[in-house]
Amino acid sequence: MRYRPGGENLAFFKSGQFDIHFAEFGAGPPVVLVHGFASNLEVNWVQTGWVGALVDAGHRVIALDNRGHGKSEKSHDPADYGAPLMAKDVINLAHHLGLNDAALLGYSMGARISAFAALNEPARFRAIIFGGLGINMVRGTGDPAPIIKALEAPALADVTHAGGRMFRAFAEHTGSDLKALAACMAASRQPISEKALGAIDIPALVAVGSHDTIGGDPVALAALLPRGEAAIISGRDHMRATGDKQFKQVTLDFLAKNLPT
Repeated sequence: MRYRPGGENLAFFKSGQFDIHFAEFGAGPPVVLVHGFASNLEVNWVQTGWVGALVDAGHRVIALDNRGHGKSEKSHDPADYGAPLMAKDVINLAHHLGLNDAALLGYSMGARISAFAALNEPARFRAIIFGGLGINMVRGTGDPAPIIKALEAPALADVTHAGGRMFRAFAEHTGSDLKALAACMAASRQPISEKALGAIDIPALVAVGSHDTIGGDPVALAALLPRGEAAIISGRDHMRATGDKQFKQVTLDFLAKNLPT
């Protein structure tokens, strides 16, 4: 089942068969933001202060709701998801807006999507930031089955698995379509090989919380990238690192070097 939210006067573009919602802010060198699983552009980037920080630093900010999330079109079929497919939405948005020199900033699932986007069209992006996903981009982030079961449960009270409860509670907080998220989770966690990462020959920052057991070691992932560098977000786990001021500052410093305004 697929549908497009109706009634809102919002910016959409067509990516394949999907209507994808996006928003733009500010002016200057462009940064494309790709949010994490069960989130959306408003929760991941606006409410956390990222959009304001990037605009204040002199950047044009473009953020999208990934398919299956936010106000973008949704599917309950796992075949419509997967990070390479979702990366095509990011690339198609860059084509739609005529972007040829943007930086990519992705968090968690968005980091994996951004990696596939950079691999598919390496000349289109000038720099990349992987937030919340370190070496587990290669090794994998664990069995998705408990999360899928949690999303399909009748209610949060029925979920006993700790990780499943965390994602189910977050999905309810963001007002997400739980069936769409279950389908996405079934298909979106493809590991990327060390060889493929070696082909991302643009400046790359890997920033992960010091207590993040989901993302894994940022130093190990940065070592696989030809122009990689790592940052550890002190005292933060996977959820709490998203809007952390340390993460913002190291990203702004990285962009000032590699995507100057």
